[in-house]
Amino acid sequence: TTLLNSQKIKSLSCGRIITIGILVPAICQKSQTEDKVVFCPAVLLFLKTVGKIATCLELRSTALQTTQSQEEFRLEDLKKLEPIIKNILSYNKDFPFDVQPIPLRKILAPGEEENLEFEEEEEDGGAGAGVSDLFTTRVPGTLLPRLPSEPGMTLLTIKIEKIGLKDAGQCIDPYVTVSVKDINGVDMTPVQDTPVATRKEDMYVHFAVDVEIQKHIERLPKGAAIFFEFKHYKPKKRFTSTKCFAFMEMDEIKAGQIVIELYKKPTDFKRKKLQLLTKKPLYLHLHQILHKE
Repeated sequence: TTLLNSQKIKSLSCGRIITIGILVPAICQKSQTEDKVVFCPAVLLFLKTVGKIATCLELRSTALQTTQSQEEFRLEDLKKLEPIIKNILSYNKDFPFDVQPIPLRKILAPGEEENLEFEEEEEDGGAGAGVSDLFTTRVPGTLLPRLPSEPGMTLLTIKIEKIGLKDAGQCIDPYVTVSVKDINGVDMTPVQDTPVATRKEDMYVHFAVDVEIQKHIERLPKGAAIFFEFKHYKPKKRFTSTKCFAFMEMDEIKAGQIVIELYKKPTDFKRKKLQLLTKKPLYLHLHQILHKE
């Protein structure tokens, strides 16, 4: 095959990431004046290289998820990383690609982020960086392929076109988490994250990405809904936060365009206490495609 699938990407990086987690605590030291870990220049170079490798892996993952014929990051490019990964602890040459390390960030569990929203803004940290800051996680796109078709059964593709927000241009690395929940808020399918938005324009964040719902429509229980959580990165607080959410109920599943209202966080999967995000005419714009044999 001429493509490297996501499983191979994971196997390429997983073992090295485990090694990094073991070795870094052994090659850093604690500051005598502050209760934080400070890294020497060699370790910082090592971490920067790891960040660039992560960027390349995400570029390849994004390339595999697009239907465009021209890939931004080819299999041949990915193979150039192999000698770097094999010699990661001693690699000190120029990186073969002009990329920036993936920003290091923390993604909080639902509810945890809401508690932090009301805390006072803290000043940015000093020059030293702690281990918890350096090894937080960033969510790449995790979109899944369409399920196999079955006679008499319907599959749904939802194209997330754009979302309207008054501060759309200020959102950093925005993406959408898509999930299907039953009436009690229990997951009915795997949760999927879109890649980061393609562009921001005026009061809109544009995605133009297809999401394949991982269950035949006829097999979804009564009262189920499809949720869309808009998330973005907050650099001052160093975590990814849910800004707002929207949902689509079963009677709204129809081929064609649809716009749905945005609600204030926290995400209410049971749909009991909903509060509109704004009175302005700003919505989540979707296009639905039904596939039936």
